[in-house]
Amino acid sequence: MPRAKKATTDAPIKYEAIQDFVDLEDGGKVYFAGDRYPSPANKKISEERLESLLSKNNKRKSAVIKEI
Repeated sequence: MPRAKKATTDAPIKYEAIQDFVDLEDGGKVYFAGDRYPSPANKKISEERLESLLSKNNKRKSAVIKEI
């Protein structure tokens, strides 16, 4: 009997703003709660920057995005 293939997903992780914020590392782009991050969706964001926005390790001292 053939083995079942392991399911893999190469879909990018998606994020959403959970509060309004200004992205100081993207020319002051404004995101409002509910907006997708980043915009445009294919924009490359460093892992370090994502971790900062997902945690309180940023200037706002609170997470401003979440994984969806």
